[in-house]
Amino acid sequence: MSMTQPKAYASLSALLEKHTGQTLLANRHWRIDMALKPLMRENSIPDLDTLIGLIEIDADPKLTSACVEAMINNETCFFRDQANFALLTGPVLDMLREQRMASKKLRIWSAACSTGQEPYSLAMAIQENAEKWRGWTIQIIATDISTSALTQARAGRYSQFEIQRGLPVMQMLRYFDQDDEDWVAKDNLRRAVTFSEHNMLLPAPHFGKFDVILCRNMLMYLGEDKRVQVLDAIAARIADDGILMLGAAETVIGQTQKFKSSPEFRGFYEPMTRAATQSMIAQHRFG
Repeated sequence: MSMTQPKAYASLSALLEKHTGQTLLANRHWRIDMALKPLMRENSIPDLDTLIGLIEIDADPKLTSACVEAMINNETCFFRDQANFALLTGPVLDMLREQRMASKKLRIWSAACSTGQEPYSLAMAIQENAEKWRGWTIQIIATDISTSALTQARAGRYSQFEIQRGLPVMQMLRYFDQDDEDWVAKDNLRRAVTFSEHNMLLPAPHFGKFDVILCRNMLMYLGEDKRVQVLDAIAARIADDGILMLGAAETVIGQTQKFKSSPEFRGFYEPMTRAATQSMIAQHRFG
């Protein structure tokens, strides 16, 4: 007996949430159709019922993985949320530069980086100010759960549509070469970013500590418990005086006690210091 369409959507939404933590609200079920049609066509699968049946009997683990990959929201662009991004690459990095002057080392994590536009935007912004950062060791680590997104990110290859989204023409010509209809990041830009596969719901002890962590426009797709899980994982990897950047529609307020709004930079967050955390506990206990 064939499933009703809502049941099919619910089953596929549950699959996505199980593997990535992302939830698809009912008003966004159209994304499932759009995402899975090419995959179904490629595998001669006539309808969603048949696809779900194959996944449930685990007929082909690669099909399940491809299904999850296709449904992941990989929406991104260069220099996304320009005003906030300019605040990050200007005043925020300037502050960290002063604080790290003794070591001249800076570590940045672009979490849930999708196809790489965010970390490449960071690398371009830093290279545009090469004199300021001369003699510094700057690491940009970029991670995502999607292997196909990471493959594109590592190649640094973008279509005309992708390259035009947010990237000024002068920077496009300075950092990318045209190859037929695509644009490919030059070697010096690709060398500035290290990409690796990582699920934000899992701990990452081998990553070390970061001065800046960007996790933008990911929390908004997670359920409440998963948001807490991701923020806990980020808190474990951020320096005591580090800075967290979320998406414009995201906040830590009401989500976690491990971060607070930055008093200096609107839309940015900083970890609770140990002293502040202890003070908060004392107030709660005795207040």
